[in-house]
Amino acid sequence: MNMMVLRYQDDMLLLDAGLMFPEEGMLGVDIVVPDMAYLEQEKGTLHGIILTHGHDDHIGALPHVLQKHRAPVFGTQLTLGIAAERLEEYGMEGQADLRKVATRHVERVGPFEVEFIQVTHSIPDSIAMAIRTPVGTIVHTGDWKIDQSPVDGRSFDFRRFSELGDEGVLALLSDSTNAMRRGFTPSEREVGRALAPLIQGAAGRVVVTTFASNIHRLQQVADLAARAGRRVAFIGRSVSTNVRIAEGLGYLKLPPGVTIEPRDVMSLPRDKVVLIAGGSQGEPMSALSRIAMNDHRDISLDKGDLVILSARRIPGNEKPISRLVNHLCRRGANVLLDDVAPGIHVSGHASREELRIMLALTRPRFFIPVHGDFQHLSQHALLATEAGIAPERVVVMESGDILSLTATEARVEDQPAPVGTVFIDGTLEQVDEIVIKDRQHIAEDGIVIPVVAINKRSGQVEHPPEIVSRAFVFVDNQEELFEDARQVVIRAVEGSTPEERSDWGFIKTKVHTELKRFLRKRTGRRPMIIPVILEI
Repeated sequence: MNMMVLRYQDDMLLLDAGLMFPEEGMLGVDIVVPDMAYLEQEKGTLHGIILTHGHDDHIGALPHVLQKHRAPVFGTQLTLGIAAERLEEYGMEGQADLRKVATRHVERVGPFEVEFIQVTHSIPDSIAMAIRTPVGTIVHTGDWKIDQSPVDGRSFDFRRFSELGDEGVLALLSDSTNAMRRGFTPSEREVGRALAPLIQGAAGRVVVTTFASNIHRLQQVADLAARAGRRVAFIGRSVSTNVRIAEGLGYLKLPPGVTIEPRDVMSLPRDKVVLIAGGSQGEPMSALSRIAMNDHRDISLDKGDLVILSARRIPGNEKPISRLVNHLCRRGANVLLDDVAPGIHVSGHASREELRIMLALTRPRFFIPVHGDFQHLSQHALLATEAGIAPERVVVMESGDILSLTATEARVEDQPAPVGTVFIDGTLEQVDEIVIKDRQHIAEDGIVIPVVAINKRSGQVEHPPEIVSRAFVFVDNQEELFEDARQVVIRAVEGSTPEERSDWGFIKTKVHTELKRFLRKRTGRRPMIIPVILEI
């Protein structure tokens, strides 16, 4: 999740508003957004929200920000087009003040002057920012790489970064995602060169899966399909949505007559079609997963069809991607990943030599690596010192850190800002962390509900307790286990004084404690125990 606050006295800018998708164990969670308590607690004015590009990890939390902070949103045309789509999904269509900006354009936002600078990334219209503040100029790169032969011809703005370096940069905040990769990141055109012979030489259908936001790759695949005499179908909601937005805004120019509807794919000869499908990370309900499971309403694969996974494997997604590949292979497909077919994917982030170039162009007084895990930040910091920036002028920050910056000093405050995560479920409502922990608890060890009927007057157990369990254990002597559990419950109740039996809260706690101890000793498990007391 990417979200940074730039503050001068009581005036604030928000740089990006990203989300992340749930990790394994976040049961029932659809998305995760940053905790925005700092914006809630601090007195001040949020003058604007700057979006560097249209990836969900930079714009996905925008609806949640705007629900409480109706500040204007600045971004390039495609970025705002995708952001508007996200807002519409939340029923906020037309409610946001979206302000389109152009590169080399300067926008006055509160006490800040924000200049937008063209960079290249894996989505068009990506920008860096030079923010002029009362104490100096801050350069924030956003996500970037140096693509010297971009598909759309819109090049990385070397000259402007160099000019900023000449003017004087107080601090550079630079993308660290690929700080551990040597050399240069290849151009996006290299993917087209790698895909061309694969599409041209395929005997059957070709399925290409990539990130839906990678408009340049969608463009190249469509062009290659047209040259090979094939038609193109876009499969999946995210792909279709981004194609509609990008084509409508002129960022995607599809060859005339090349597209067909998914329902028409099976009526064409196998060697006359290319499918561009979402689901490169093995998401269970994605288009590619449904095709792999032979469960798609329009598409099925035949033996010898070619599936190209033209996307990086996001850490943590190795298992679902492996399952996806297994199912594709069961359909008889030939599956290519980037580790066996080099060149079918390239990163959108700068490698070490490009990071050195950025440092050389801007020549900042202070350097703050951003974007990436701590290992990436620390490697980028080391690279900066190797490039000649004094170690005391390089600051590695973690989430929540507050950096106080003056013309002569950069210092991390002792008291961090409140940070964390907010879980959002399918209803778009917040899910408390304790609920997630309860779900994890139940998923791991199950739930046991002892139901006890107690006579209101005598305080005696009227009937043998009932033990209800779900997802707990199944053993050969399960009935014996539950019978012993009933006796534990009876002893817990009957071993209490009459006064204790009249206090249902006390009895529930006692039953819970005794049954928990018993089940842990007998089974080694710790199920969630919810006693139910029936008063008779």
